[in-house]
Amino acid sequence: MAVSAMEVLSEAKRQFAQGDRIDVTLLDQVVEIMNRMSGKEQAEANQILMSLKEERDSWTKVDAILQYSQLNESKYFALQILETVIQHKWKSLPQVQREGIKSYIITKMFELSSDQSVMEQSQLLLHKLNLVLVQIVKQDWPKAWPTFITDIVDSSKNNETVCINNMNILSLLSEEVFDFGSQNLTQAKEQHLKQQFCGQFQEVFTLCVSILEKCPSNSMVQATLKTLQRFLTWIPVGYVFETNITELLSENFLSLEVYRVIALQCLTEISQIQVETNDPSYDEKLVKMFCSTMRHISQVLSLDLDLAAVYKDASDQDQKLISSLAQFLVAFIKEHVHLIEVTDEPLTEAKILMRESHDYAIQLLLKITLIEEMEVFKVCLDCWCWLTAELYRICPFIQPSTLYGMMSQVREHPRRQLYREYLSQLRSTMISRMAKPEEVLIVENDQGEVVREMVKDTDSIALYRNMRETLVYLTHLDNKDTEVKMTEKLASQVNGGEFSWKNLNRLCWAVGSISGTMVEEDEKRFLVLVIRDLLGLCEQKRGKDNKAVIASNIMYVVGQYPRFLRAHWKFLKTVINKLFEFMHETHEGVQDMACDTFIKISIKCKRHFVIVQPAENKPFVEEMLENLTGIICDLSHAQVHVFYEAVGHIISAQIDGNLQEDLIMKLMDIPNRTWNDIIAAASTNDSVLEEPEMVKSVLNILKTNVAACKSIGSSFVTQLGNIYSDLLSLYKILSEKVSRAVTTAGEEALKNPLVKTMRAVKREILILLSTFISKNGDAKLILDSIVPPLFDAVLFDYQKNVPQAREPKVLSLLSILVTQLGSLLCPQVPSILSAVFQCSIDMINKDMEAFPEHRTNFFELVLSLVQECFPVFMEMPPEDLGTVIDAVVWAFQHTMRNVAEIGLDILKELLARVSEQDDKIAQPFYKRYYIDLLKHVLAVACDSSQVHVAGLTYYAEVLCALFRAPEFSIKVPLNDANPSQPNIDYIYEHIGGNFQAHFDNMNQDQIRIIIKGFFSFNTEISSMRNHLRDFLIQIKEHNGEDTSDLYLEEREAEIQQAQQRKRDVPGILKPDEVEDEDMR
Repeated sequence: MAVSAMEVLSEAKRQFAQGDRIDVTLLDQVVEIMNRMSGKEQAEANQILMSLKEERDSWTKVDAILQYSQLNESKYFALQILETVIQHKWKSLPQVQREGIKSYIITKMFELSSDQSVMEQSQLLLHKLNLVLVQIVKQDWPKAWPTFITDIVDSSKNNETVCINNMNILSLLSEEVFDFGSQNLTQAKEQHLKQQFCGQFQEVFTLCVSILEKCPSNSMVQATLKTLQRFLTWIPVGYVFETNITELLSENFLSLEVYRVIALQCLTEISQIQVETNDPSYDEKLVKMFCSTMRHISQVLSLDLDLAAVYKDASDQDQKLISSLAQFLVAFIKEHVHLIEVTDEPLTEAKILMRESHDYAIQLLLKITLIEEMEVFKVCLDCWCWLTAELYRICPFIQPSTLYGMMSQVREHPRRQLYREYLSQLRSTMISRMAKPEEVLIVENDQGEVVREMVKDTDSIALYRNMRETLVYLTHLDNKDTEVKMTEKLASQVNGGEFSWKNLNRLCWAVGSISGTMVEEDEKRFLVLVIRDLLGLCEQKRGKDNKAVIASNIMYVVGQYPRFLRAHWKFLKTVINKLFEFMHETHEGVQDMACDTFIKISIKCKRHFVIVQPAENKPFVEEMLENLTGIICDLSHAQVHVFYEAVGHIISAQIDGNLQEDLIMKLMDIPNRTWNDIIAAASTNDSVLEEPEMVKSVLNILKTNVAACKSIGSSFVTQLGNIYSDLLSLYKILSEKVSRAVTTAGEEALKNPLVKTMRAVKREILILLSTFISKNGDAKLILDSIVPPLFDAVLFDYQKNVPQAREPKVLSLLSILVTQLGSLLCPQVPSILSAVFQCSIDMINKDMEAFPEHRTNFFELVLSLVQECFPVFMEMPPEDLGTVIDAVVWAFQHTMRNVAEIGLDILKELLARVSEQDDKIAQPFYKRYYIDLLKHVLAVACDSSQVHVAGLTYYAEVLCALFRAPEFSIKVPLNDANPSQPNIDYIYEHIGGNFQAHFDNMNQDQIRIIIKGFFSFNTEISSMRNHLRDFLIQIKEHNGEDTSDLYLEEREAEIQQAQQRKRDVPGILKPDEVEDEDMR
């Protein structure tokens, strides 16, 4: 089979290359191979089909493929070819061919949609035909096909299946114009199509209403409702609120199971319509619609049902119904709940109906909130978070629990009173379903080191934040009820009635989430009760697993209440000692939790550890440091680092410099002793640094220093001073060893575990110095004591090392130095650049992927240099500055998003700083580099695959800066051949010529208006962004002679208005450009 397949492909390749008629049978065989086989054959078949698709005249073979092919897949392939031609070359085809294609597509579409059985068999092909027709409509309607809407409405009246397909076409057109129009239509075209659709919508709407009133068949009504749902996102509100559509949907279709889901989806869209009118009839419509919907739903879903259990066992359709119902309730409540809240007397019949509907809706939403399905729960949570925030804002302050009771209820706001019982149920739900807070993971990084990593921005963290926010508002609304609910649940944990790890975890996460919502006295009483019960539970339960879970929950809860801990030293001390006990508990997760809680408490309560507390004879931190070995002896290295960072926070609170220095020395005593032993051994014989355990020990000591430095900050200078010269010596020695290994064994040496650890040590030294420098504001100390030996060791090493062994952290360390020292570092910039610039460029200019960390760090260094030491660049020899400019251009040409963005940031900063310089500096820069920069930026901006790497907004900002320069900053003539020519005219000509050469599909008017827009929108980033997007769409389209769709006159008028807006700003014009009265 494989041989014959390759023969078929070989024959197809030969025959398709001839480009005349196509052998459809052979094409079918190629498509079969593509879809049924794998490996080499599939790749070859794919290549043949892609080549055929890209052929200039491949679209002329589409009719033969559609007529003679036996495979739907081949027909689909043919329609893909046709769709591309219609999108980009339709207007350039002769009129007779366009009419022929259109007629053929319509005939073929009717052929497949006129019969139910044929339509079902050819669904995929028919859908593609519909898409192709929609592309034609976007090109021809209304100018070349003014009767399109009438044609589609009339043809819908004669045949049921044709009507169903027409509804699909209208739905697709609605999507293309209103949902995705901004992606593939110019602004003017998009606006005109929207206006046209709205203008002719009456015919379509009448057809839809007629079908919904007569209900000819299930499938026809379904298709109409689905199409109507698409329309409801954009149709003029009059069609919704000044017709009977809301009644039709809420009265006629909810009682029938087959329409219930789609009818609810339509009602959800109506609920979300933003009505900007005070017409009371609109509100009446909404209320009637809501009450009717609730009445019909109540006949299907009784409040006695256990919806959570029903949902679990329900069919897909029933689950979809409950999900759609949740979305409807949330949409209506968030937009219009004020219309159905009845808080005043007397109760009329209408008010009673509204109150019943509101009551049913809220209770139903509470029941849906209990469903385990996470997506349904998130929809409900969104509503509860909004509603509780609304109710809180009525009276936003914390009340002591003593005010809750009868007196409180008398004064309570009617809206709050209305929801009191519902919110009490909601509290129980939120507590029992509380999501997990941010967690810390222990992971292995690329260098094989075990590190702690905070998990951020996941769905579960977002869920926790929303639930926490809701529970905070719920507690503010009635903290007594929240407290009662939580203590009841805790009691059922203690007595064993509901004890499970999951229940206990969720309860404790909920308790932790409401920290700060009660007045201090209430919080104290509540927390003491919770901790007492949890400690009792820990004593009561047997088994290490149970104790570990309870212990971690105790730690979590106390860590969330720093205000209480600060106010109660004895309790705080007890908690800390308990944490130190847990640090010896080897059960999985307990030590991590103990360290995490310790650092949390250290940050929030640090001052209390460095002062002498009542009944104590010395600060607790001293006691801690005396017992340091005993506390940390069972912790892993990563946990010790967390501990050191925590103690560092405490030490940072000591304001007496001498005492603080003493504490630092005590803290660092253990690592310093080991460090001194290793350095002493290495100074005698540096081969000890080739022992894996020795190098790992050094790495661990450095990480301990980094952890302490991170939290102690600039006061760490004493400790760093003790080890600084040894650090740099160690850096040089290890660098030479790594370099030697790479020279001997090639790149493979870098995979050697020992070499990896040596590099990790080098990296950690750089991290330690980066941490210290970023925390230290003493520029003189850094400049005089840190920089000279650092540059001597690190820069020389970076420059001479083999590329694979160069540390990217060197570049980020230099960026931090530049940011911290600013212009003070200017004298050192030439030596920095000579050491790292060219050798880094040589590493990254071969492709766009190798050395990704070096790449990013290098361009970040250039950015910080431009920001902080800009004068140095202006003093460079022109050839050196040219190299820097080339590097910036190389950066924004990248396909790596972060590198491209940094490149554009550098360019924006460069242009901004140049525009601020004296003419003697700025004008030579513009003369030498401006036109080249403009060409390079436009080259990337014109490439739709490239421009989206950094995004249109980035390029719009840069284009604004580039096109502002000739208008406001550039005085030197840019055209050497004709110096008297104004620069703006020269740029027009220059860019115009380039565009004409590259985009032969665009005419001169288009190009003129595009360039004019670039100049006119140079102070309006959003307008420039939209203008650039229009340009990207136009360069793909071949319009031929007919440019009416581009609405060039309108566009030019808009550009003229932008130019006028700029001219109206006082002072924007130069004095010689202003027309004074004396000149008239």
